[in-house]
Amino acid sequence: MKFLDNVKIYVKAGDGGNGCVGFRREKFVEFGGPDGGNGGNGGNIIVEAVGNLNTLIDYRYQQRFYAQRGENGRGQNCTGSSGEDLVLKVPIGTQIIDSNNDLLIADLIEIGQSCMLAQGGIGGRGNASFKTSTNQAPKRADPGTSGEELWVWFSLKLIADIGLVGLPNAGKSTFLAANTRAKPKIADYPFTTLIPQLGVAHVGGQEFVLADIPGLIEGAHQGVGLGDKFLSHIERCRVLIHLISAENSDPFEQYKTVRNELISYGHELAGKTELLALNKIDILSEAEIKSKTSRLARQTKKPVYPISAVSRRGIDDLLYDALKVIG
Repeated sequence: MKFLDNVKIYVKAGDGGNGCVGFRREKFVEFGGPDGGNGGNGGNIIVEAVGNLNTLIDYRYQQRFYAQRGENGRGQNCTGSSGEDLVLKVPIGTQIIDSNNDLLIADLIEIGQSCMLAQGGIGGRGNASFKTSTNQAPKRADPGTSGEELWVWFSLKLIADIGLVGLPNAGKSTFLAANTRAKPKIADYPFTTLIPQLGVAHVGGQEFVLADIPGLIEGAHQGVGLGDKFLSHIERCRVLIHLISAENSDPFEQYKTVRNELISYGHELAGKTELLALNKIDILSEAEIKSKTSRLARQTKKPVYPISAVSRRGIDDLLYDALKVIG
């Protein structure tokens, strides 16, 4: 299934049914009188978050949605049936934004949470509703009102507790695969990860969700590479694990590149709790591990966790400390 996290759609709620002009005509009934019924209400457009979706691909090929129209009223005081509501199912974490990308209409972050996006029209009144003591035979009936219609954006921001960030080939996909049942593509070339990946990790009897996004490069906040497109998926994370490859001769340069992109992107990413991890320590001697770790900690003024995503060395300490932040 392809991953799609941003789509624009058109929705139109059902129109209300028209009222009916009718008069009672029965044998042996001397005074019939008006009996035109009201029209039914139009169906609403409702958006609901469900748990079995993780992409908006369903809205790529169908982008216009119409709710059912209310039925017209009929004689014998019969009210028309109301139109059925149309329920659009979206993944958890979907935001509904107006067509100009200015106004957040709804943010669906829980299973079952819903939003009425467009309200159906009201059914028109039949002539029976207009009968008065001075107007015994009204011939007036109202048409139904139109249902609401609008263009909106669906924007998916994945919900995860911990987000993995780093340069391409920092080992994020290997880290995700080692700690969850996710099956991300792993290879020795940059941008192996082309779409965000989620996985559920279990540590100390607790479970939490990890999110891996494509690697960041310089200029990612301006659209260079893939980072700009997917940085939004770690906006909801409470903790960021910043993976830095021990293969690089200057880990601090890697750190500064990613930090600059988080700061430039905004949306409070740079202010999130960040845990630094020096990954791929299997290729280093113990003396080199100690030297690179202490130097990076001194340069960043932050604790650094030496880890190996392949052998899982040091990972438990890192995840336990991340859980303390999550609470």
